[in-house]
Amino acid sequence: MSRKRVLILCTGNSARSQMAEGLLRNMAGDRFEVFSAGTKPMGLNPNAVKALREIGIDISGHRSKSVDEFAGQSFDCVITVCDNAREACPYFPGGGVRIHHSFADPAAVPAADQFPLFQRVRDEIKGWLEEFIRNGS
Repeated sequence: MSRKRVLILCTGNSARSQMAEGLLRNMAGDRFEVFSAGTKPMGLNPNAVKALREIGIDISGHRSKSVDEFAGQSFDCVITVCDNAREACPYFPGGGVRIHHSFADPAAVPAADQFPLFQRVRDEIKGWLEEFIRNGS
């Protein structure tokens, strides 16, 4: 059985899409080949790395990628995890099913308050992905 190819998009590919990529690989890497990218890549946020490390997932080797790196590739599913990415990429050539679920931007709050929001968003993404996997998407 071949794995479904999934592309997860966000604006900066620094936090939400990176956490979703790491989580989905960890939870169902045998079923999904997972990639993430951003419409305006900003670099991997250290709090995303820290939040996933807390639950035993290492994304420290990830890098922020542009959606342009995936031009010409086919995906079974393209997931947008922020409204900006959905608006910037209303159509992704080579993309199959489009799914959107917007999560709060944990980097949008003052630095001193960020990590608890990263933890909350991580847990929200994890719960949403559990449903995604259960539905066989």
